[in-house]
Amino acid sequence: MSTFAVISAPSSLGLSTDGVAQLPQALLDAGLGEQIDAGVVGEVAVPPRFGLDAVIGLLNPDGVREFALRLAATTAEVLDSGRVPVILGGDCSIVLGPLLALRRRGRYGLLFIDGHADFYQPAAEPLGEVASMDLALATGRGPSVLADLGGLGPLVRDSDVVQFGRRDAAEAAADGSQRIEDTDILVVDLATVSCLGTEQATSTALAHLDRVDLHGIWVHVDCDVLDDDVMPAVDYRLPGGLGWDDLAQVLRSTFDTGRVVGIDVTIFNPTLDLDGSIASCLVDCLARGLGDPT
Repeated sequence: MSTFAVISAPSSLGLSTDGVAQLPQALLDAGLGEQIDAGVVGEVAVPPRFGLDAVIGLLNPDGVREFALRLAATTAEVLDSGRVPVILGGDCSIVLGPLLALRRRGRYGLLFIDGHADFYQPAAEPLGEVASMDLALATGRGPSVLADLGGLGPLVRDSDVVQFGRRDAAEAAADGSQRIEDTDILVVDLATVSCLGTEQATSTALAHLDRVDLHGIWVHVDCDVLDDDVMPAVDYRLPGGLGWDDLAQVLRSTFDTGRVVGIDVTIFNPTLDLDGSIASCLVDCLARGLGDPT
C-alpha cells in the first residue's frame, strides 16, 4: 500500500473567484498520482455559496465551516489507515479541515508555506475572503463560526506554527491587517530565506517544529509562495518568491524528518495555465519534494 493518499478538496468558498476549484483535476491529469504512487481516496463535496455575511464579515462562512468538517472526517479516515493525506485544494481555507482532524488527535505543528501571512481580520478584508484569514482563524482569531470549529478553540498554537516565505508585509500593513509579527508564530519570510539560503532557512523552520512535544507536522503549501515568474497562475500575484528547486528542497527536507503527517496544496488556478505547462512543473516539484513513497 502506498504511503500517500490523495484527497480532492475543490473548494473555492474562501475566495470570490472559483478557478482554484480545478486544481485537483489539473494536477491529477498532469500525473501527480502516478508520480507519488497515490490513488484518490475521495472527493469532498463542496456546499453551495451564500455570499458575504455582512454581520461577521466573512464570505460563505457556513459553507466553509461545513466543508472543513467534511474534510476533517475524510482526513481522519486516511490518517487512521496509516497513510499520509495529500489534500488538493481549493483555496487556503481548506487547511482548517486537516487541522481540525489533527486537533482532535493531539498537538501538532504547522509549516505554513505561503507568499501571504493570511492573517487578516474581517475588518481589513472588504471581500470577506476566508483565504486571506485562514492562519488567523486556525490560531483562534476571528468569528467563532470558523475560529472555534468543533468547540475546540485554536486548532494550532501560535508557538507551534512557522510561516515560511511570506512577502506581503507591506501590503498587509497598508490594508490594516493584524500583525503576525506580534504573536509567537515564527516567521521565516522571503527576505530571510534569501539572506540565509533555502537550506539554512528550512533548518531554522524545522528546528522550531521537530520537537518531542509535537505529535507531527502538517504542511500547507499555497502556490503563490512560488516566484511570480514561474507561477503566474494565481489570483493574487506578488513579485518575487521561491523557485521550483527551492520549494522542492523545503518539502524534501521537511519530509525527511519523518514527522510529516500530511500536506495540502492550494491556490494554483488552472484557468490561468492555458497550455498546462505550469501544472506539469508543479507536479514535478511536488514529486521531488515528497520523494519516493515507502
